[in-house]
Amino acid sequence: MSGIKENCFLPKGRLADSCLNVRIESWAATGYNNACSEILQLNRLERVEGDGVMKNTTRRRFMKDAAVLTASTCVISTSTRRVLGANERIRVGVAGIHGRGGGHISSLQKMDGVEVSHLIDPDSALFAKRTKDIEKYGGRAPLCVQDIRKALEDKNLDAISIASCNHWHCLLTIWACQAGKDVYVEKPLSQNVHEGRIAVETMRKYNRVVQYGTGAGSLGDGIAAIAKKGTYGKLLVSRGMCYKGRGSIGFKKPTDPPKELDFDIWTGPAPKQPYHANLVHYNWHWFWDFGNGDIGNQGSHQMHAALHAIPDATLPKSVVSVGGRFGYADQGETANTQVAVYDYGDTQLMFEVRGLKTDRYYGQGVGNTFHFEAGVIAGGKFYPKGGKDPESVTRATADRVSRGGNFGEFIKCMRTRKTELFDWNLETAHYSAALVHLGNISYRLGKEVAFGGKAKPFGDNAAANETFGRMADHLKDNSVKLQDTKYRLGRTLKFDAANERFVDDAQANAMLTRPQRAPFIVPEKVV
Repeated sequence: MSGIKENCFLPKGRLADSCLNVRIESWAATGYNNACSEILQLNRLERVEGDGVMKNTTRRRFMKDAAVLTASTCVISTSTRRVLGANERIRVGVAGIHGRGGGHISSLQKMDGVEVSHLIDPDSALFAKRTKDIEKYGGRAPLCVQDIRKALEDKNLDAISIASCNHWHCLLTIWACQAGKDVYVEKPLSQNVHEGRIAVETMRKYNRVVQYGTGAGSLGDGIAAIAKKGTYGKLLVSRGMCYKGRGSIGFKKPTDPPKELDFDIWTGPAPKQPYHANLVHYNWHWFWDFGNGDIGNQGSHQMHAALHAIPDATLPKSVVSVGGRFGYADQGETANTQVAVYDYGDTQLMFEVRGLKTDRYYGQGVGNTFHFEAGVIAGGKFYPKGGKDPESVTRATADRVSRGGNFGEFIKCMRTRKTELFDWNLETAHYSAALVHLGNISYRLGKEVAFGGKAKPFGDNAAANETFGRMADHLKDNSVKLQDTKYRLGRTLKFDAANERFVDDAQANAMLTRPQRAPFIVPEKVV
């Protein structure tokens, strides 16, 4: 609890000693919510009476006991919910303000009737610039906190807009819903499959508006309508691609974190580990504890569209992924070149990652292609089989309209409480994020094998082997000597979509979640 650790002031002397003895026992019985309330009351008392800072010995004891308490009872009070009037000003806290968070601040602060009232980030060095940004857009100076739990206790805060690192997305969503706040959460929804499901169930239990930050589903919705109509025959392959240059990140040695950074809060639900400069602020994407590689970074948008394109799809029957980190040696862990194949029966979903220089495919680099019996739809054009010139796409009316990337829709739903405007948005956010994780689990459980002259890692799957062949050619074009290079052949994993579990693979099932680190606990289930 960084806010307590760094900013909690209690009276000195008899009041401090007696307060700790009585209150710690009380908190153990009544839980974290009461603890936060008591702490805030003591803070207010200190400010009014002007007593000094808690003694170091008492402070250490307080933190030790409070840590035990919060490890087992970290639930945010639902009493912080505020009922909004039709024209009342909406107060939003932006969590994660370095990169994409700047866009959240700009978009929200420029909206009528919306105020960015809180800036939330473990790195306090970012607060001054973002505060100036808000003031530039005509807003008031926000409250700046490193620990979101302090913000969530504010009854005047209506929503949290999450642009943090991936490994925090779900826990922030869960805590905010428990506190009665609405949520806008960036892609990907989750860092693992289990926490994604818990986030969806928590949203439902607390009846909150939760919007997922991508509008890419609308592309897939239109393709699904075409597939249902049968205009071009069956949809055979729904493909997502992230062809995006990613250079070496080099190596950074462990050091002490900058004094402005609360690295324990930044680490949050991930395993405790030393700080190094390749984590904060961006390159965490390439480390398994915090990111998911580009299949879950940029690729989250294209994965969402690819899933939406398959009518009524949720999770696949099986998954297998291949790839590696090619072209350089560095500290990164995730694949910079990857092919993942998901079995949906008549349709396959395929995803490609290329981090080295590459040509486009059907005119697409970061994008999608949809392969029908009669040809391919890409970039708004239809490419008939046989090499004929591309045509305009014969469109069909979609069953739903995905509005995930629109802050305006989010604010509108907050006022009306008509969450059906999001269709099945968060549910598919969970599914598309889960696809990222399933592909990465297959990859991580794979074995290193040599590139062969006629290698067919996908057996008799012609479409998947064609994709692998293009991947190999791409690597050769980047001077990767395949005769001296191995790639990772992922484990083929069968999946039970209804129960969101792998079939007869305990090792893979263990990777659907991860060990918990108190007090940053994702619940085992929502009760």
